[in-house]
Amino acid sequence: MFANFIHFIIVLLIYTTYQPSEKTNFGPLATLLFFFALTGIFTCFTWVQFHRLKKQITRENLYRLDHKFNSILTRQTVTAILIFAINLYGLNLPAFFLKVPFFSILPTFQALLFLGLFVGYLAIIWGCAYGPYQTLYETDISRRTYIWSNISFSIPVLLPWVFLSGISDIINALPFDPPKHYLATTEGEIIYFLVFLFAVAIFGPALIQKFWRCKPLEKGNERLQIEHLCTKAGLKYANILYWPIFGGKMITAGVMGMIKKFRYILVTHALLHFLEPEEIDAVIAHEIGHIKKKHLLFYLFFFVGYMLLSYATFDLIIFSIIYTNPLYYLVAATGLDQTILVSAFFSVASIIIFFLYFRYIFGYFMRNFERQADTYVYTLFESGKALISTLEKIAATSGQRPDKPNWHHFSIKERIEYLKKCEKDKSWISRQDRKIKKSVTVYVVGMLLIGGIGFQLNFGDTESKLSIQFLEKTVLKALEKTPDNPNLYSILGDLYYSSEKYEGAIEAYRESISIDPNQARVLNNLAWLYATCENKTLRRPKQAIELAKQAAKLKQAPHILDTLAESYYINGQLNEAISAEMRALDLVGNEQRDYYENQLKKFRNQIK
Repeated sequence: MFANFIHFIIVLLIYTTYQPSEKTNFGPLATLLFFFALTGIFTCFTWVQFHRLKKQITRENLYRLDHKFNSILTRQTVTAILIFAINLYGLNLPAFFLKVPFFSILPTFQALLFLGLFVGYLAIIWGCAYGPYQTLYETDISRRTYIWSNISFSIPVLLPWVFLSGISDIINALPFDPPKHYLATTEGEIIYFLVFLFAVAIFGPALIQKFWRCKPLEKGNERLQIEHLCTKAGLKYANILYWPIFGGKMITAGVMGMIKKFRYILVTHALLHFLEPEEIDAVIAHEIGHIKKKHLLFYLFFFVGYMLLSYATFDLIIFSIIYTNPLYYLVAATGLDQTILVSAFFSVASIIIFFLYFRYIFGYFMRNFERQADTYVYTLFESGKALISTLEKIAATSGQRPDKPNWHHFSIKERIEYLKKCEKDKSWISRQDRKIKKSVTVYVVGMLLIGGIGFQLNFGDTESKLSIQFLEKTVLKALEKTPDNPNLYSILGDLYYSSEKYEGAIEAYRESISIDPNQARVLNNLAWLYATCENKTLRRPKQAIELAKQAAKLKQAPHILDTLAESYYINGQLNEAISAEMRALDLVGNEQRDYYENQLKKFRNQIK
């Protein structure tokens, strides 16, 4: 089930990094036909896969086919993600909504529409999977309950983004400029994200328990037993709730909420029905362990860590992808829209970063936090045998083999074996605690280093240098296609000038002028460079005057006349410099006069 969290976020990344083109690949009717054809083929293929599996199920091969069942689920979910991406990049479906005013004002609603499309694909998968699921795990829950349980368990991962994006839309729709401008800055985005993340972490559980349709556990021995254990552990909470996931027929429990007012303990009917009182205590002790060991707070900081990682590495990855020649060869060979291709690479980079981080780094900590929560049982009880017997019951009733691997939990077999080690030698408990402390320390140091890199990339000189290099590469590639474009040479000259590559700037400006000699801006820039270049060996005073005169004939602008004045000045023609600067001063507004007045003072001081 936790894998669905990753699937949903991957789809969200695909959508949010996609940049729709106004030009669609197909007409409306052809797009609609392709869409329904893809959906129909996907539905038929999914049904065939699970129908074949159901026919193979026998009492003797349950464990083996359990693995196959989950493999098909994963494979079809990945296929659904690919079809979702085809809907965006191949059929360009969002382009058909660009002119809808409501979606342009509140784009979050359009995003929800497309995320709903992906949920529809998942519902198809779960609907087809219900038959073999029911046979494999010997459950009597309805198809509807099975589908809804999968959806309701996964969708809350999207709720923070929905509110984050929705409030941002509202801010941008309101007629107040300061919040819009601040939100558009990098630091504004970071602060907004952090504030919202902590707000969701605190208040989100109250909304999620309503979404899951949880109900308070009624008064009685079971509730008294849980309340007594929480009192013993010193744990405060808002309520103890029934968790109706999969009809409440899974033996499981949970806890969510960082503060007392919005903290909930979740239990299923199956847990209360099948477990003995001491086993219920062991499971609740495990959940209390998550709170006492601050695991929920750590999870919050891991999301912040992901943001740091994204900021630190994302620009580097995108620039490296765009720098590669194959991208340009692909554009030239296929004729595909460059914006779409860059957007596609953008999505792939986002998915890779996200998958590696959550699958391996976050997954590592999740597994070890679960083990630490298991060992917390020994804080409240002398023995962990009740938790061991609970895990054995879960293995026996779930239909899943005990050694089934799991990216976010150790397998049931591994958990039982570790608890048995703790039964014999309690030092294994402190070993696990030390392991987590060391791992967290390494993680924090790593994130601080990554944060420093991210700061340089997004706020320091590195980001601007990378941007200049990226633009330079783009212009050079464009010049390969249109070598007689004076504007591209002009842009290239500006880029070289800003990065202090003066020889390259001179060459680019001269090439632009040779193609079109009537460009006042380019003539002016080259004249200024010849007159004031930091590398004095590149100065050409006489050529500066000629170029500045040509620019002034084409356009009488203050900055051009200032260049002409500066060119006269370095050639010793002070009266001409003063005259040109006075003409420039007559054309400027009040807010720019200081510079020109200082220039005029400089020229006059040389006469005295």
